[in-house]
Amino acid sequence: MTTEPLRRVVVTGGPAAGKTAVLDVLRRHLQGHVAVLPEAATTLFQGGFPRPVHQSGVRLLQQTIYHVQHNLEEIYALEHVGVPHICDRGTLDGAAYWPGGLQRFLGAMGTSVVTEYSRYEAVLFLQTSAYDENLYPIDNPHRTESPARSRAVDEKLVKIWQDHPNYHFIGHEKNFYEKVAIVLIKLHEILGINHEGPDAVADTSPKKNG
Repeated sequence: MTTEPLRRVVVTGGPAAGKTAVLDVLRRHLQGHVAVLPEAATTLFQGGFPRPVHQSGVRLLQQTIYHVQHNLEEIYALEHVGVPHICDRGTLDGAAYWPGGLQRFLGAMGTSVVTEYSRYEAVLFLQTSAYDENLYPIDNPHRTESPARSRAVDEKLVKIWQDHPNYHFIGHEKNFYEKVAIVLIKLHEILGINHEGPDAVADTSPKKNG
C-alpha cells in the first residue's frame, strides 16, 4: 500500500495581513477537505509565553517558535492523513525577527532556504494592512507592532519567501472578502480543492502549474 505525499501550503505575510481571519473562513468552508494548522507564535503567546525584548531573548523565542512550527507540521502529518495541510505562517517566518537576518537564522536553526522551501508546495503571501493605517487593527492584544514595524516585517518576509517556486502575492489593497476569494481560487489551482462550497468534493490529484 502506497501513501500519497503530503501536500502543504503556507499562508504568510506581515502582521495584520488578515491571515488568521482568512484561515478561519477556510477552516469552516473546507472542513474535511483540508487541515488548517494554527499559528505557532499565537499558540505560545496565548499560553503565557513571554515576549522578550533583549536580542538573546528574541533568539530564544524565535528558536522556540521555529521548533514548535516544525513539530506541529509533523504532528499534523501523522494525525491528518489524506488531505492537504494549510499552515498559518511557515518555518522561515522567524527570520524576519531574527537579529542579523535570514542567514544567521538559518545557521542557528541548522537549515537552509532550499530545505525550508521544500516543506511547502506553495506560498500564499498576504500583504499587511499597515500600508493603509486607517485599516490597521489596534484591538488585538497579541499584536504589539506599530504600522511602521509591521511594514518593515512585511518587506523582510517578502524577501524571505519570494523566491519560492510557487509564490503568490496578494496585495493590501484587497479587502477581506477579496483575499478570501483569491486564497480559495489559488488553493483550487494549486491543490485542486473545490471552492464552490463546504460540501463540494475536493479533487486532490496533482496539478500542473501554468
